[in-house]
Amino acid sequence: MSKKRPGGESLPSAPSTPSTATDRSPDREVPAATPAPNPAPDPKRWWALAVIALAQLMVILDGTIVNIALPSAQRALGMSDADRQWVITAYTLAFGGLLLLGGRIADLVGRKRTFVIGLAGFAAASALGGAAAGPGMLFAARALQGAFAALLAPSALSLLTTTFTDPKERARAFGVYGALAGGGSAVGLIVGGLLTEYLNWRWSLYVNVPIALAALLGAPAFLRDHSGRRGGHLDVPGALLGCGGLVALVYGFSEAEPRGWTSPSVLTLLVAGVILLAAFVWWQSRAASPLLPLRIVKDRVRAGSLATMGLATIGMFGVFLFLTYYLQVVLGYPPVRTGLAFVPISAGIVIGATQIAARLLPRTAPRTLMSSGMVLAAAGMVLLSSLTVHAQYVPHVLPALLLLGLGMGLTFMPVYATATAGVPAQDAGVASAVLNTVQQMGASLGTVLLNTIATGATSRYVHSHLHDPAHDGATLNEGMVHGFSVAYWCSAGVLLLAALVAGLTVRHKTPKHAGNDAPA
Repeated sequence: MSKKRPGGESLPSAPSTPSTATDRSPDREVPAATPAPNPAPDPKRWWALAVIALAQLMVILDGTIVNIALPSAQRALGMSDADRQWVITAYTLAFGGLLLLGGRIADLVGRKRTFVIGLAGFAAASALGGAAAGPGMLFAARALQGAFAALLAPSALSLLTTTFTDPKERARAFGVYGALAGGGSAVGLIVGGLLTEYLNWRWSLYVNVPIALAALLGAPAFLRDHSGRRGGHLDVPGALLGCGGLVALVYGFSEAEPRGWTSPSVLTLLVAGVILLAAFVWWQSRAASPLLPLRIVKDRVRAGSLATMGLATIGMFGVFLFLTYYLQVVLGYPPVRTGLAFVPISAGIVIGATQIAARLLPRTAPRTLMSSGMVLAAAGMVLLSSLTVHAQYVPHVLPALLLLGLGMGLTFMPVYATATAGVPAQDAGVASAVLNTVQQMGASLGTVLLNTIATGATSRYVHSHLHDPAHDGATLNEGMVHGFSVAYWCSAGVLLLAALVAGLTVRHKTPKHAGNDAPA
């Protein structure tokens, strides 16, 4: 096994001992040991990428596609305003809380097997949700979707990590994956709008079934993986502490918006989450078979990539929420037109990830791409902050969406490649789960923080400007846009912080040779 440190898309596996992850400077060249000969590449690897990409697209789509359909589902099932949040919360709780457990299960029982189980379960849960006869049935189906997504997402990313080891091929594969990860949310808004307007809300869940079936047909033929780790044991105390802490934090974030940050229940959840996660870290340093080996997150380069991903999702996630309301409420767009308005951001992500980052990463510093991408995205946020109630799409919104898309594509692709590079194969599942967990937690926290900032700014604006009740509609719209503007400035600051973190922590040199993952 090569002893190079991780830090790029093509680094060989890091040794399993944690000391080498912390005692070497990420900017200092380290003499490489003689690498083991690379095995012949799998001739079916690009078909495997198609299968993995289908599964990843399905998981990412589900994060936003239901949002567009939620008003229709609420009316059809007689859901109360207080209960409708559980359509979203049930999914995010199960998904975010169980990701670490899902990643370790993939390492223990085999990534391909876990991938197939996750696919089948996600399809069944989607069908159950589409056929829901009442709110309770829909909430349960969404929780099951989240649980199976927690198996599917880390196994998909770890399969990609262990399938592509050649630097150029790895860059191309992660370019596709990064494009889907960044653009799937926008695509979900488009598909959700089309399905809701021309069919009905149930198809926002049924649509997952044919996608999952197509991936299930290809998985046995094209995916190749070891059967799992022999003699491995599941860290039950670690699973209880880690999953409990993540569930408490995600639920606390989701309740902070309706109840307020000073609510006793919200504070209790957040404090309990922090305490449980602190106990989890303590236990992981002592457990014989830890759920999350701390050597994975102690490495400076990987930790920097994870921090960049977390800050990027905190800063970026609000754009979909705010722009959806801006386009529909302020500019009066129907759902389908609103969804189509997000096409440029998806196109920018695809171009940035597959045509720019994937081509440059084999010979360009990962942190250069990440920092540049975050600066571009921050510039897009600044443009959005100048929107008014009379703005037009092409001259005012479109340039910002293109900058945001390019920035996300340039950032997410090298983050995915760098954060998973050099991880021993027996830890690939849990390493992928850590990255997915950071992304999920960033999205949850970013949505709550930015929405709190926006609603607070809107309230203050309306309170100080509402003098004539005859013009209250115009004032409310102006207040909403003002609140969004304040939130966009905050997002720009978070994205610039992500650029700084990437520049200071991620290795500036890209290795010339790829290595193999440690055998499972």
